Amino acid sequence: MLEKIKATWFSSVRADVLAGLVVALALIPEAIAFSIITGVDPKVGLYASFCICVVIAFVGGRPAMISAATGAMALLMVNLVKEHGLQYLLAATLLCGVLQIIAGYLRLGELMRFVSRSVVTGFVNALAILIFMAQLPELTHATWPVYAMTAAGLAIIYLFPRVPLLGKLLPSPLVCILLLTAMSIYMGLDVRTVGDMGAMPDSLPVFMWPDVALNL
Repeated sequence: MLEKIKATWFSSVRADVLAGLVVALALIPEAIAFSIITGVDPKVGLYASFCICVVIAFVGGRPAMISAATGAMALLMVNLVKEHGLQYLLAATLLCGVLQIIAGYLRLGELMRFVSRSVVTGFVNALAILIFMAQLPELTHATWPVYAMTAAGLAIIYLFPRVPLLGKLLPSPLVCILLLTAMSIYMGLDVRTVGDMGAMPDSLPVFMWPDVALNL
């Protein structure tokens, strides 16, 4: 039993700690961005992402499973939130989880082999276009430091892994976030921050059952 726990939880501590830092730093703007796309308060995205990460840390994840906010779900929930409010978003999320559990027990995932690759490719590309269109207002009428830091960030992410020794020790997304954040603060660059996108929560959320009608 102890050997299994050691192999599961402590087999790659350094990689897990670095991965946790990258996810924690990158998840804040990502959760806020998807909240804005969905049309809900940024606090909702932060709370939801935090709860998902804590739960998955104990129950375990699966390959290709995204344990955080995703663009596919954010785009699907836009009309639901707009027409029926936040309570139905929580109810729909819980129902989606129940249906996924049932589908897993029934092994319905095997039916995906009958879906052609072109359909999956079209869905993913269409999703990427919709996410890009939703984020386009953030790139228009921006100051020049925004474009400069965007180019610098892409350069760091793709070129830093080629640096001898350090490129293998530190993940490039973590280096990119820390370096560009430090540059922005030290140089006083005129760029939008996470706080400009929405107020950061200063208290823990209140958990409650969604108050929704069952005849929608």
